[in-house]
Amino acid sequence: MSALRETLLMSTEFIDSIKTNQTAFGLSLDEAKIERLAAYYELIQQNNEFLHLVAPMSAEEFAIRHILESLTLLEYLPVNARFADVGTGAGLPSIPCLLARDDLRGVLIESKIKKAAFLETTIRDLGLLGRVKIVNRQFEETEPANCQFVTCRALDKFTEKLPQLLKWSKQRSLLLFGGENLKKALKEQKVVLTQRLMPMSERRFLFVANAKSVTAL
Repeated sequence: MSALRETLLMSTEFIDSIKTNQTAFGLSLDEAKIERLAAYYELIQQNNEFLHLVAPMSAEEFAIRHILESLTLLEYLPVNARFADVGTGAGLPSIPCLLARDDLRGVLIESKIKKAAFLETTIRDLGLLGRVKIVNRQFEETEPANCQFVTCRALDKFTEKLPQLLKWSKQRSLLLFGGENLKKALKEQKVVLTQRLMPMSERRFLFVANAKSVTAL
């Protein structure tokens, strides 16, 4: 099978999966937004072999686990919200949310040079210039600036760095993806939170802590 044909088949599978499963996530994406998400998926696939952006998986699994799960953030982001995405990697969860809602603004923090370069190219190709800032540094070396929310999905050594992240967030609202280990770590830090089990999953959660419940360290 040619590379082009394989890409087209994977894109079709991705689009079909978004359309089939979005209602389970409380979403109703129009054709234009789904096409933009598919373009993002294709960019990741084109670069994944060299940059190791995400673990290998089917187009259907990518659509569910990486795109639809990322879009669960939208429920918690008010109009014109600005957020910081710490350790964003391939741009998850931020880029899917930015593609789905034109009112959002994001600061994407990624310490690895090659991944940050991928993000710069991606936001240009997807028409997100002007709404996104890429910061190629460790989050501890930056400031959340005027962001109201801090999100994180795949930070290296997440639970170990949690105390630093809480201090860095300066009592901003937190939207953190993780499992039981992260929940335990958040409770150990006395963060009052609510949790949302990801649809079609038994062990992945979105943990939500509003600004008043994040204890300053």
